[in-house]
Amino acid sequence: MKWDEVSKQQCSVARSSAVLGDRWTLLILSDCFLGVRNFDQFQDRLEMPRTTLANRLQKLIEHDVLYRKKYRTSPDRFEYRLTEKGRDLYPVLSTILNWGDKYYAEAAGPPILRQHMPCGHDIQPVLQCPECETAVDAHNIHARIRPHHDSCPDVNRGPVLRHG
Repeated sequence: MKWDEVSKQQCSVARSSAVLGDRWTLLILSDCFLGVRNFDQFQDRLEMPRTTLANRLQKLIEHDVLYRKKYRTSPDRFEYRLTEKGRDLYPVLSTILNWGDKYYAEAAGPPILRQHMPCGHDIQPVLQCPECETAVDAHNIHARIRPHHDSCPDVNRGPVLRHG
């Protein structure tokens, strides 16, 4: 399969990867959640090529993850803000951050601490079942293909079924 065909797959990971699937995009989004808003701040913090940054920001705008907001004229200056769709990526970035903190933090601990504002405690957010409120992990989840739907192609990358 060619990379430009990934977004057409009946797989949410494939479709999401077509938008988010490179290292620069995840770093840009991480910086957005840390309060970075303008092009020069992104460029200074990430030290990435300006053309690459412009392309990644444009792609995030095209996919309604970010929007541009003018904050100055003469010359026009814009800031990049998360849309609702972009803010909905917080659990994704948080999970990646938790994983990095667990496996790559140095002796001093995680480099970025997250404080839960209502109670003031530092936390590492976890996934939990909205029904029974227990933690969710790979050992207590079962995946299955959605029921057939006439208006959608069949799912060809569903879970692998193992017998015995």
